[in-house]
Amino acid sequence: MYIKSPLLGLTALMTVSVGRAAGAEREPAEYIKICDVLGSGYSYIPNTETCLRIGGYVRYDIGLGDVRSYDSARTSDVRTGEDQGTWRNSTRFTFKTWTGQQTELGALTTYTETQVNFGNSANSHDSPQNYDFNSGLALASAWVELGGLRVGKEGSAFDTFVSYAGNVLDSMLVPSAGFDTNVAQYHFDAGNGISTVISLEQGSGSAGTIDSYIPHVVGKRCSQATALSSSLLM
Repeated sequence: MYIKSPLLGLTALMTVSVGRAAGAEREPAEYIKICDVLGSGYSYIPNTETCLRIGGYVRYDIGLGDVRSYDSARTSDVRTGEDQGTWRNSTRFTFKTWTGQQTELGALTTYTETQVNFGNSANSHDSPQNYDFNSGLALASAWVELGGLRVGKEGSAFDTFVSYAGNVLDSMLVPSAGFDTNVAQYHFDAGNGISTVISLEQGSGSAGTIDSYIPHVVGKRCSQATALSSSLLM
């Protein structure tokens, strides 16, 4: 009898201690908090009010045939004279990020896009027929926008504001203008499908070059309701 009593007391003490420990367990920490202010796919960066979204894609293109030139009627490229009578393929990996947060001046957002391209050409790896040029990491876009004012690296507003070349199937038939440039541009959305952009850009015929102390000026007004677009390029 005197031996069992201490054992019963110890058992009761262990039961109470375990019960208190179980009751004191905290709920699992929520490491990822969904941010639905900017749309689907965003989550808050821990300990900040900044929302982050990550995306990207892998693309594979293949083409073949004799005709692949700007005039759509020759078997050689009008720029280089290279024979186009072969098949070609290319692969692209793209990594994208979006961030955003609300400020007193409006939404502060950023966007980056990084690409890696690989293409097999008919001749050497740097052949004009290899339109991907087997590039390393390439910065396609990196900009910051606050209240409609966007600065950074982006495609020219002459292309991007109207979704590039639209529904053109082959850019070799309808070539687009110069693309890569640093920009300082302002977007204004009047509502009802009417929007305007004015963009200060640098560059000339080749990407990454400056040909004047005065930046290029691109202005566009677009109406989705009437499917009309007017442009100004200086």
